[in-house]
Amino acid sequence: MKRPIRPLVLLACSLSVLLPSAGISAAAAATPEKAPPAIGKDALDLLRRMSATLGAAKAFTYKSKSAIEVPAATGQFITLFSTGEVALKRPDKLRALLGGDAPDFDFYYDGATVSAFAPGTGVYSTKPAPPTIDAMLTGLQEETGIRFASAPLLFSDPYAILTRGLLSAVVVGPSTIDGAACTHLAFRSPGVNWEIWIESGPRALPRRMAVTFTDRPNFPRTLIDFSSWNLHPWCLGAGAFVFHKPAGAQEIPFVSVLKSTGRR
Repeated sequence: MKRPIRPLVLLACSLSVLLPSAGISAAAAATPEKAPPAIGKDALDLLRRMSATLGAAKAFTYKSKSAIEVPAATGQFITLFSTGEVALKRPDKLRALLGGDAPDFDFYYDGATVSAFAPGTGVYSTKPAPPTIDAMLTGLQEETGIRFASAPLLFSDPYAILTRGLLSAVVVGPSTIDGAACTHLAFRSPGVNWEIWIESGPRALPRRMAVTFTDRPNFPRTLIDFSSWNLHPWCLGAGAFVFHKPAGAQEIPFVSVLKSTGRR
């Protein structure tokens, strides 16, 4: 097994990716057989194990805390801190309830429609949707303007989505999140650099994810911490995923709902 890149070494030698250190000759640094592979098997194996855990779950719930960079009117990006509660039931149910610095935002998918509701402004949108979570998520951003950084984890085969067009994959090293031993991985794909921290135990669940969108101005970044994973929730009836329009709520286009919450 290849030795992981230790976090302290990664921080202290962040320029060594481009410039060889004083103790390494330029010729040795340039030798192909000395260079680590762009896509490491160890990183892929752990990512595959995590994906198998999530893909095999018929339903799951989790909570999240996020730091999200969004554009301000001044042109700079500001950081908003958000909380989330997500529930999924395969093959055709998803709910995400978001709160925090940005106004609350609720998302529902019941197998036939997707709905978004901004409780603070009393506006909502509803749109017909494909009959599976995978198909719905595939067209979600294009059809509605909604972009979930953690969406790949919700597909039936997260590994296939996460490794699409993969340019590099490395094991960064061990880490601890809320007392849980994890392994820190780093990946690059077209338009996005991302990292993920996966539990070292048998469940191999994701505990943290960092995403940098390199295809957007100023390279906005999102950091998500996952907690309270439940792979066997017993209280997820079909009604939990249905949006019920509150009295007096006004229907508007999806993009307008997102703008009203500051989440676009």
